[in-house]
Amino acid sequence: MNTVFKKLGILAVALSVSTPAVALQPLHENPTVVSGFYALGVAELVRRNCDDISPRYLRAYRYLRALEKYALDAGYSPAQIDELTDNREEKQKLKLRIEADLAKRGATAETPQGYCTVGREEIAKNSAAGRLLRAK
Repeated sequence: MNTVFKKLGILAVALSVSTPAVALQPLHENPTVVSGFYALGVAELVRRNCDDISPRYLRAYRYLRALEKYALDAGYSPAQIDELTDNREEKQKLKLRIEADLAKRGATAETPQGYCTVGREEIAKNSAAGRLLRAK
């Protein structure tokens, strides 16, 4: 009977050594994280460019903390999260994407009222970005 346990132990060790750990995709490619930061970015640009809409700071803070908890629960380390939040290149890519999407919706430096329109649309849709904003 003792040999059976030894064989099972050897098998377990062999399986754990031969089975690679599931690698996490880079955090900046995780769809949940990207869409979360996208919503935060849209809300930020709208609130900065539209005096008729104000931010919901506490809600935004909780949303950001929920994203952080999601990443930790998904297996990312605090260092990986810090690396993403400090990554200027990824921030710039996301900002350019958001600005392009907002421009398609009529929100540009030349048409600042478009930011108010987008903000009201997001609030009406109760989107992730809209929940971070409040019409005055």
